[in-house]
Amino acid sequence: MSPESVRPTFGLIIVGDEILSGRRADKHLARVIELLGARGLQLAWAEYVGDEPARITAVLRRAFASGDAVFCTGGIGATPDDHTRPCAAAALGVPLVLHPEAKALIQARMQDTARERGEPYEPERPDNLHRLNMGVFPQGATLIPNSYNKIPGFSCASPAGGAIHFTPGFPVMAWPMIEWVLDTNYRHWFSAGTWQERSVIILGAMEGTLTPVMQRVEAAHPQVKVFSLPSVDHPQYGAHIDLGVKGAPEAVAPAYADLRRWLEPFGLRYGPEIVRP
Repeated sequence: MSPESVRPTFGLIIVGDEILSGRRADKHLARVIELLGARGLQLAWAEYVGDEPARITAVLRRAFASGDAVFCTGGIGATPDDHTRPCAAAALGVPLVLHPEAKALIQARMQDTARERGEPYEPERPDNLHRLNMGVFPQGATLIPNSYNKIPGFSCASPAGGAIHFTPGFPVMAWPMIEWVLDTNYRHWFSAGTWQERSVIILGAMEGTLTPVMQRVEAAHPQVKVFSLPSVDHPQYGAHIDLGVKGAPEAVAPAYADLRRWLEPFGLRYGPEIVRP
């Protein structure tokens, strides 16, 4: 994307039966939110999908059509349950091809492994030939370097103007690769300090009662979003609502002031105010 293009919307797709079955707990969602937030960016959506080719293809097809900047973790290996690479090609309607740079990196990794084990490197051995499948990507893909073991991920541009960036499911590999993509492709959108959430804890209130105030704030301040996060069993506040506004700091300040002013007639009990950068 060029600096003159529209600010990207970021999404996340997490592939793997092991997440949906509970055999492994997802760690990517929280980390991607953190990596984006440190750069003044935000995650707009996330989706989980199991190891079912038709479903993966459908999810990727929607993501490509959205024009969003999307990270997709998992399923890019070369075992029978790894479907993400062919599904990406199917979603784009392009063939799979062995990427020459990926081939060289995979071969270099195999040579390193053979050297570490004190074994000869045999490039034509069936298992080594099979490992080259990890470099078979949709035609036109570009590489994402993997500092952990050299086996690259890949990025595919979408016809709608966005891209999907594919990484392994292992956090030790995926997270540095996601950082590399952000710092390489989206640096001109970094804007730490340009987003703020400001809210107040309201004790013992009902959301339905406060909905007209929320609607009034959004109507008067369309550049912000109003949020309401209820809790029924908080260890400190008990039943409460975390009610506030989020957006650019210069828009948040007047919107929050109106929110507090329009809440005054309700005679509410308040906890602390919270500001989140």
